[in-house]
Amino acid sequence: MVSVYEEKNISKAIMRVGLPAMLGQLTTLIYNLADTFFVSLTKEPTMIAAVTLCAPILLIIMSIASIFGMGGSSVIARLLGEEKKKEAGTTMNFCIYAMVFFGIITLALGLAFLQPLAKISGADAENLSYTCDYLKWIFIGTPFIILANGFVHLFRSVGLIKEGTIGLVLGNIINMVLDYIFIAILKWGTAGAALATSLGFMCATIYYIVCIILEEYKGNQLVPLAPKNFLPNTAMVRNVVSIGIPGSLITVLMSFSNIILNTYIGIYESNAVASYGIAYKLNMVPILLSVGLAQGVAPLVGCCYGRNEKKRMSDIVKYTVLYGIFMGAVLTAVFICFGKPLAAIFLQDDILIEQTGYFLKILCLSAPMLGVINMMTSYFQALGKAVKSLTITVLRNAALFIPGVIILNYFWKLNGVIATQPIVETILMVICILMYIKDIRHQ
Repeated sequence: MVSVYEEKNISKAIMRVGLPAMLGQLTTLIYNLADTFFVSLTKEPTMIAAVTLCAPILLIIMSIASIFGMGGSSVIARLLGEEKKKEAGTTMNFCIYAMVFFGIITLALGLAFLQPLAKISGADAENLSYTCDYLKWIFIGTPFIILANGFVHLFRSVGLIKEGTIGLVLGNIINMVLDYIFIAILKWGTAGAALATSLGFMCATIYYIVCIILEEYKGNQLVPLAPKNFLPNTAMVRNVVSIGIPGSLITVLMSFSNIILNTYIGIYESNAVASYGIAYKLNMVPILLSVGLAQGVAPLVGCCYGRNEKKRMSDIVKYTVLYGIFMGAVLTAVFICFGKPLAAIFLQDDILIEQTGYFLKILCLSAPMLGVINMMTSYFQALGKAVKSLTITVLRNAALFIPGVIILNYFWKLNGVIATQPIVETILMVICILMYIKDIRHQ
């Protein structure tokens, strides 16, 4: 089969890299929903609220993977476009060992400051113990969480697209099976949900390492695992980190904005937090599919940039944006029509079902805009233009979002808080389009 980097048909190339990435993101979403579903069987809103409150901490852990996964992927794709295979392999090797080191450090710090972190996340006396139970097992699994999430990006950049997706799907399936065992059968509650998550990522990590060993045995110089190949230089580390940190800040700032949002929703008690948590996770369907499409296409864009194939790169971006907008519009229509029945899968209380369905109808209005925003973020990351990627992230999760939450809460209370996301992302979509037009004019 022709390499995806050599595929002449634009739409086919996008599907070859985009569909596996979207599948991986979809299985991630399904395991998240499985966590919520099995925890909801306890009929304890405080447990559902605890899982919701812990989500930002889990995202921050994953952001460490983004530094070396997304940063390394961007650098590797451009190096391959320039036919520098040895440098690409050295970059991947550095990223793997860096993720191991920071995973161990995060594990130690997380366990040392477990309760303060739970309180910062928004936990109160009602759900603090459940929140701490969840966080403890998440931190124990931190090295595997970081490695598994980083490997996905690195594998895509070196053309191991199928293997990258299989590892992600494998980990998520194991997670869901263990969710059923730990929560539904053993009744371990939030601790069981977190333990299932950590073990799922551990299995995915083992699979990725086996794949690397096999590829290295075949003589693939792009995936060296042996420590003797660990030869980072200042320029290479700087290139990875300069792209990876803005990429990771997407997750960190998203976590920070979610903490702010949870704090404001928490004003309206645990039922509101539980309703929002389920509506948010359902709304993650268009978010993660859009992210998967954009991130899957990013190495293709980076390789075109390295080869100076600007027309092909522009066509890839254009088609990906159109596919993303169409997908978002379809999912918006589905959520508007079936919001309450979807909420009823996770809830038994009629009032909570009504409230969750209403929240979902508001949140999903931003889905079509994601096709533009996520592709523009991935586009600037792929080109190594970290400042522009960071600008979109800061606007999305801080400069526009946080004032939006405060102002809309003041005028429209809970409804205003929930409406912040679609309003902010509509504004941001326009900004992203203007940034892209300016960038291509100056290339």
